[in-house]
Amino acid sequence: MHLRYSCLLIAVLLLALPAAAESKKPVASTHSASHTSSTAGPKEIGKFEDWTAATHQESGQTVCYAFTRAQTSVPSLSGRGPVVMTVTERPSGRDAVAMEAGFTYAPNATVTVQVDQTGLDFYTAQRNAFARDGKAAVAAFNKGSRAIARSPGPKEATVTDTFSLRGFSAAYAAIMKACPAK
Repeated sequence: MHLRYSCLLIAVLLLALPAAAESKKPVASTHSASHTSSTAGPKEIGKFEDWTAATHQESGQTVCYAFTRAQTSVPSLSGRGPVVMTVTERPSGRDAVAMEAGFTYAPNATVTVQVDQTGLDFYTAQRNAFARDGKAAVAAFNKGSRAIARSPGPKEATVTDTFSLRGFSAAYAAIMKACPAK
């Protein structure tokens, strides 16, 4: 039980990283190598159509992740934060798929993500939803063109977020190369 909460906490913390990685500008060539190597923040691997791949250090280990922002969200919710889908690879866990909702879910809410003909179940914790089967989610993302998440939103409204999967396969290949399975 403690391990599950630790993993959940780590996953929640990682969801804050895509925004930082996306806004990070490449280091100019005039900076010294020692300056760039001391940077503790995320490092972008590359942009792959609608997905971005990046790494960061966690307890001395390299963690790799790919992320994209929702292309559309219906209905429009006032004050809603970023809506981001992330796939994370770390030495202790592979294919962790999470969605940051931009609002707090009701306790025990479930989210359904549809990728073509494949339905994926996600469980929720505060502002995030996590794939129950990350390997199945990654397999569907590799084959699909878009992922449509349906969530219970505030005031009992159903929220629909659509994510492009263009570039997912290349971004996923990049994070698997940077963080190969052991």
